[in-house]
Amino acid sequence: MAVSRFLPSLCWLGVYEQPELVERLPYVRIVLNSKPHDELLQSDRIQIVQLTELQNLAVGPRVLQYGVKVAFQAVHLLWMLMWREPAAYTFLQNPPGLPSIAVCWFAGCLCGSKLVIDWHNYGYSIMGLVHGPSHPLVLLAKWYEKLFGRLSHMNLCVTTAMREDLAENWRIRAVTVYDRPAAFFKETPLDLQHELFMKLGRTYAAFRARTDPGGPATERSAFTERDTQSGTVMCLRGRPALLVSSTSWTEDEDFSILLAALEKFEQLTRAGDGLPSLICVITGKGPLKAHYSRLITQKSFQHVQICTPWLEAEDYPLLLGSADLGVCLHKSSSGLDLPMKVVDMFGCSLPVCAVNFKCLHELVKHEENGLVFQNSEELAAQLQMLFSKFPDPAGKLSQFRKNLRESERLRWDESWTRTVLPLLMDT
Repeated sequence: MAVSRFLPSLCWLGVYEQPELVERLPYVRIVLNSKPHDELLQSDRIQIVQLTELQNLAVGPRVLQYGVKVAFQAVHLLWMLMWREPAAYTFLQNPPGLPSIAVCWFAGCLCGSKLVIDWHNYGYSIMGLVHGPSHPLVLLAKWYEKLFGRLSHMNLCVTTAMREDLAENWRIRAVTVYDRPAAFFKETPLDLQHELFMKLGRTYAAFRARTDPGGPATERSAFTERDTQSGTVMCLRGRPALLVSSTSWTEDEDFSILLAALEKFEQLTRAGDGLPSLICVITGKGPLKAHYSRLITQKSFQHVQICTPWLEAEDYPLLLGSADLGVCLHKSSSGLDLPMKVVDMFGCSLPVCAVNFKCLHELVKHEENGLVFQNSEELAAQLQMLFSKFPDPAGKLSQFRKNLRESERLRWDESWTRTVLPLLMDT
């Protein structure tokens, strides 16, 4: 049944990149501050409203700087919402919720829009990683989030654990809607893998061929070889393994764990344990990237290469679909959310090693679709086991990928239609 029968329009705040749903709606407005997927940009049913990002002030106390930034964001967002045709529903992804929850609620009171909060985590718990849980700003943020969160018309959340916590501690009734991958997260065909590797090789040395091609009719990357006459693409024998991790480079992801595990992997490879060379690609941008980039440059690896690119929206799914293993270091600040990056990796049938926390079992099934670890020693042992005799069609890595291929492949738009649409029909 078409969603358009019930939704005259939607306004989404946050980075929603689900082109499948858009085709079912008469009109969608997305308010965001980053470049979305090309399919959204090309749709005539979408209006992109780009927010202006205020750069950090260089003078005054940090509290004052933060206050000025929040005030600017509140006024700017309210202006963007008010001077456009009102939406029937405003979907807000939280965090960040300061000041957007209050602004969207206020705009809805004036325009008649219903506010739906999509709880992916608690913003105050993320602030607590930087300032400490008892800092006045953190306590104020928690009070704000709890107060205005109760004013929403509907609430969605990403785990059963979060739904129970919202009900018990905040008196907010929510519906669990597990994150699902968009349709463009899938295994990448070998010819597209080669095109991606050649493209990235123009900027990043890790993707370039280690040896010269066999002749002028051969085009080679670090992983693949293409006959330019026939167009045939083959994986190179003895190619390195490709490990991918994505991050926002924030305090809730400790990349020293991965670096320590890679050091152990390097030692094992030098010792002749039959392990392949490893190319580790860490994508994303954020405040701690410079810190970890300095640590990476201090390593003297021979068999491990680390690359930290910022990928275009279209290239990220292709990279996940080309990789051999994903690593997730997201350790939830609240213990109640699940890493979307793992959802996307599973959409590409990419096995994952993930750092363990309270509700991770709702997504990662240990020894079924991946492995969970507590520290760098456990991660290093898992890398050794998974990449032993690589590529091994009978190994654990291949078995995990087979399990992912055979598991239920529910996509985001299908999940939304099954779970959220009936709720909107009843309001």
